[in-house]
Amino acid sequence: MARPVANIVAGKAVGPVGFGLMGLTRPWAPTEYAAAAKVMKTALDHGANLWNGSLFYGPPHANSLHLLKYYFENNPEDAEKVVLSIKGAYDAKTFEPTGSPEAIRASVEEALRVLDGTAKIDVFECARVDPKVPIETSVGALAELVKEGKIGGIGLSEVNANTIRRAHAVHPIAAVEIELSLFTPDPLTNGVVDTCHELGIPIIAYSPVSRGWLTGEFRKIEDLPAGDIRRIFPRFQPQNFQQNIKLVEAVEKVAERMGATVPQVAISWVRRQGTIPIPGTTQVERVVENCKDVELSEEDLAELQKIMDTLPISGERYGGKFEAQLNQ
Repeated sequence: MARPVANIVAGKAVGPVGFGLMGLTRPWAPTEYAAAAKVMKTALDHGANLWNGSLFYGPPHANSLHLLKYYFENNPEDAEKVVLSIKGAYDAKTFEPTGSPEAIRASVEEALRVLDGTAKIDVFECARVDPKVPIETSVGALAELVKEGKIGGIGLSEVNANTIRRAHAVHPIAAVEIELSLFTPDPLTNGVVDTCHELGIPIIAYSPVSRGWLTGEFRKIEDLPAGDIRRIFPRFQPQNFQQNIKLVEAVEKVAERMGATVPQVAISWVRRQGTIPIPGTTQVERVVENCKDVELSEEDLAELQKIMDTLPISGERYGGKFEAQLNQ
């Protein structure tokens, strides 16, 4: 059964699909800014006006904020059209969240410094929950930044239902970002989606095509480019790969029957869960494809649910210390 989507983020209306900037600034295969800007412009032209970036998507001198500055310097008329969500408060050297008030303020100030007035930060979110800092303290610090006008709203990332309630009690939460896909439907059963809908909080769903699994572009791990970070993720390892490709093949049959592509089916399924998917890509053609909704009937949704039930995914999302930072 399809769920309604809350599509007002930090007081601004957003389209049915957003756009993730991570792929445009990945260190192992960076995209030239001029080419990246064409992809971003295409996303906006097709209604994907919720843009999701980060201070650690890319190296310190060339992360999402630098790309955004370039884009808005060349397209200043688009600054008010975009709803900008930025993640930070995360140490990219130690891979640890930094949720203290001082660290959060420093992270926001750095983002604003790089943007240099070209655009406003509509939502700022700590990339992960800092286990050393109560969520009330972190949200309280962000609330001060909202009051000062430095950010428009507060987002949460990779949080559990209890954390959402605790945070929302301190200050209204503008958005919750989670991973949600046919590969990772967990938020539908662990209370996160239900809690957000109860509280009226928009849900931003990253990795709706499961880090490329549901693009149908590869059949073996060797199909991934050398140096691609996905090569280290558990779900791509040989002991898990052959099990996980089964779900991809099953969804391919559904897409073929519908006259759609696998990404379109995957993204449309995520939308039907009452969320705003934020697929990312480096290709203009893929943006157009991702923004085209396909109608999923109740029968289609039931078929996809049966596929997930009978072909369980093997392997953790990130593995190791990164897995411990999820759903906190």
